[in-house]
Amino acid sequence: MRTSFANFLLVCLVLFGSAGICHGGELKKNFYKDSCPQAEEIVKSIIWKRVASNSTLPAKFLRMHFHDCIVRGCDASVLLNSTPNNKAEKEAIPNLSLSGFDVIDEVKTQLEKTCPGTVSCADIVSLAARDSVSYQFRKPMWKVLTGRRDGKISSQSEALANLPSPYSSFSILKQNFSSKGLSVHDLVVLAGAHTIGVAHCNFFSNRLYNFTGQGDSDPSLNSTYTAFLKTKCRNLSDNTTTVPMEPETPLSFGNNYYSNLKQHKGMFGSDASLLTEERPANIVDEMLVPGKFFVEFGQSMKRMGAIGVLTDNSGEIRKKCSVVNS
Repeated sequence: MRTSFANFLLVCLVLFGSAGICHGGELKKNFYKDSCPQAEEIVKSIIWKRVASNSTLPAKFLRMHFHDCIVRGCDASVLLNSTPNNKAEKEAIPNLSLSGFDVIDEVKTQLEKTCPGTVSCADIVSLAARDSVSYQFRKPMWKVLTGRRDGKISSQSEALANLPSPYSSFSILKQNFSSKGLSVHDLVVLAGAHTIGVAHCNFFSNRLYNFTGQGDSDPSLNSTYTAFLKTKCRNLSDNTTTVPMEPETPLSFGNNYYSNLKQHKGMFGSDASLLTEERPANIVDEMLVPGKFFVEFGQSMKRMGAIGVLTDNSGEIRKKCSVVNS
């Protein structure tokens, strides 16, 4: 037992530089097999029903899961509402456009009716990300290990400090992901989530209208794509218009992100940064191989979904996802 803990502690130190980020216990396949056998089917049923009538949800749940895990670990802290004495992660500028919380609440409500106090909000978020993407293919696209528990702390300032910026250079992105135990490979693969979803103009319009402060465009951005984006984002101050991140098939999950990136049609500066060094650029080429992206994306999602998880007696199982238990 002591040897096992020592090995666990060593892994924490190697991955995160601090044992404090890790918590005892492991995620498992079919964690709810005995305690709530219907849990994963309930999540899938509701998510598929909602995605069938709202094809924008997969991108929203992928983003929600990422924004949750990258801050305090995958503990559903992103779901907590602010209190009179604390501004929660939801209040951070990068999270103001998050949505889909009502669907998570619908899933949680049903699970509480079926198996009260059993299934964590953190697991619901992780499963919702997988199941929403999987609806397009009518089969689970990656395995989700479960057993996460919910955190009790949510901080606006922590979200601001930890969430990568769409303006980030590759070196900053690499450092950000490394601090969470994720590799350059994971960084490039998870960036592929930008194959679906939309972005607000103000997060990339500097590349169109004021790249160096001289009213110019980013020369690394495809000129045809620049002209197209300018028809959508009319000026530098537009903060309401949204544009699909992948122009051809914005609702279809696949590896088109990488082919567009190779054509210098990456929307964000952070996307374009993946081509600025040989190592990430080579991984971009690998993701162009048919079928490889799906396999690698599932593996990277599994690693991301294990960041700083609370298990065993850590955290709690929230009765409502937006508030800690009283």
